Amino acid sequence: MKTAMLTSAILLSNVICLAQNLPKVASGSIQRFQLFKSSFVEARNIDVWLPVGYDKGRKYNVLYMHDGQMLFDSATTWNHFSWDVDDVISNLLLAHKIKDVIVVGKCNSEKSRHSDYLPQKPFESLTAEQKDLVLAATRANGFSVFNDVKINSDNYLRFIVTELKPCIDKTFSTFTDRKHTFIAGSSMGGLISLYAICEYPGIFGGAACLSTHWPGIFTMDGNPVPDAIFAYLQRNLPDPKTHKIYFDYGDQTLDAMYPPLQTKADEIMKTRGFTSANWTTNFFPGKDHSETAWNERLNIPLEFLLGK
Repeated sequence: MKTAMLTSAILLSNVICLAQNLPKVASGSIQRFQLFKSSFVEARNIDVWLPVGYDKGRKYNVLYMHDGQMLFDSATTWNHFSWDVDDVISNLLLAHKIKDVIVVGKCNSEKSRHSDYLPQKPFESLTAEQKDLVLAATRANGFSVFNDVKINSDNYLRFIVTELKPCIDKTFSTFTDRKHTFIAGSSMGGLISLYAICEYPGIFGGAACLSTHWPGIFTMDGNPVPDAIFAYLQRNLPDPKTHKIYFDYGDQTLDAMYPPLQTKADEIMKTRGFTSANWTTNFFPGKDHSETAWNERLNIPLEFLLGK
């Protein structure tokens, strides 16, 4: 009862903000929940993209995407690149290649991004020594990966499922069932998307995992994370009869780490009964780890998950 009351209070406190400085889109429109409040994670902006002709009299599929600040407008991103999701989806809709969909872009919290996105149950399966090794990991520039923030991905998923999704379904004209609800991201966002469909198979019917960051950290030397994730997948992949999963990867920059790891993941998919009808892995030789690369091929997972 207390949980339900708290959820209701959070829903009421999160109102759409028609604020200035929204991402500029080439088509459709953005509506923002300014600093969406949560009892599970740090407040963050939620940008909801609605296609041209959005009609409250029709029902829409919902695509939840991570790293929302990188999705729509390169003028507002830290590296001046973006996925340009609005362009890709609008073109697919005009060509009648995908079903009607809205996009819910969840901005990350820079300090806790890695802690929010690293699958928690695989991490918790590690020994104390292995956990310390992972948490002490640094980037190439010497900065901490986790910034002394504890792994919080189970709470991050609770935020999406129990707080954000009810608000989206209440505010917009959506299909609310698993068959019409999808989740997608790249790099660590790909990893948490996979974790989401495993943890909440009753909520998400499909996941798109682009350049999935299987290492979790930025070295493979003594790194226990991939094997922990693969062991988790063996036990927890959803039913292939009712779920779709998309993977892809390149072989340049950070993506150079992925080919042998994706091969291991693909073998697990096969042993768990996934086939070309409900799973695909695409390799893009020469492609790097960037918003530009993900923009170029975003149409492929969208057609795989949302194709008519």
